[in-house]
Amino acid sequence: MKNHWLKYWLKHRDTLLLALALLCLLGAILVPTVPIKRNVHTYFLIADVTQSMNAKDMSLNGRTISRLDYTKRMMHEIVAQLPCHTRLSIGLFAGDAVAALYTPLQVCQHFSAIHETIDHLDWRMAWTGNSQLRESLVITAKLLRQMPEATTAVYFTDGDEAPLLHAFNTRNLKDFQGADGWFFVGIGSEKGTGIPKLTEDNQMIGYWSNESFAVQPNIAQVTASKSSGRDDSVALSDYDRFISKRDGPYLQKLAQEIGAEYINGDDTYEVLQAIQSSKSPRHEVVPFSIAWILSTLAGICLLATSLHRESIRQFKHTFGLYRKQVKSRFFSRSDSVAHDNHFQ
Repeated sequence: MKNHWLKYWLKHRDTLLLALALLCLLGAILVPTVPIKRNVHTYFLIADVTQSMNAKDMSLNGRTISRLDYTKRMMHEIVAQLPCHTRLSIGLFAGDAVAALYTPLQVCQHFSAIHETIDHLDWRMAWTGNSQLRESLVITAKLLRQMPEATTAVYFTDGDEAPLLHAFNTRNLKDFQGADGWFFVGIGSEKGTGIPKLTEDNQMIGYWSNESFAVQPNIAQVTASKSSGRDDSVALSDYDRFISKRDGPYLQKLAQEIGAEYINGDDTYEVLQAIQSSKSPRHEVVPFSIAWILSTLAGICLLATSLHRESIRQFKHTFGLYRKQVKSRFFSRSDSVAHDNHFQ
């Protein structure tokens, strides 16, 4: 029985391969799926849009760019490399609060909308000139609890607090809960640079002065949400500029206090690997398309048919040349023998 099927296969090989390829193509057209269980990550990417993010101390393709532009580029690269089933929301940080622009969306289905949102991130979206990162954590935790699914917060910030923190406006985060799995991505250089002072039309008129970030004695005991005692003075000289830099030590300390993780933002790949290596908040059963598998099998069958025909033609050609060589040698040998017998 086995030999019978083998002979039948060898005799009708091309026909059977073409029929199998046709069946695979028809199956692929139906787009069949199988249920699989997979990890689902949901991220809330929060961009710091305070004015310190306008400081130009980041490098991209050999040119100097602002921290906010660098953040936008990093967000683009991260979104482009996330799995399709990942869900994502974009948020803004300014003052002591965080705002979500929409609830988490599936990356591939809303790819263009997410990238367009990132493209339009601007410092003028900020609703206040202050930058109170520590205070914003409470608002972020409340916001994430309102999300339809478990979501991981990823802050992109330089860590600058303005007004500067002191004993009276530093919130105690000892009992803070809900930051397990959060990330702080440090943006900016360790050397630091001045913060450009811009008009509403995005025109630069100078740099922020040291006086703009000084905490006034008369507001030392007010709550952090009201501590906006900064003036709008412009630095009169290079020595008067407020120098802003990435405050990595502060971000590391803040992350340790709430159980989050700090990542240096100099390498997009490291940031992506870090946030993807975090524990998955949930699992879901989703349909997995096998149409591409059937299409691949159809291609293999067609290729096998072509190779089979080519191998047969090559075999016939080689065998024909071999027969000619054998005949030529045989006749030449016969003529030689006949010639020798004639002279004998």
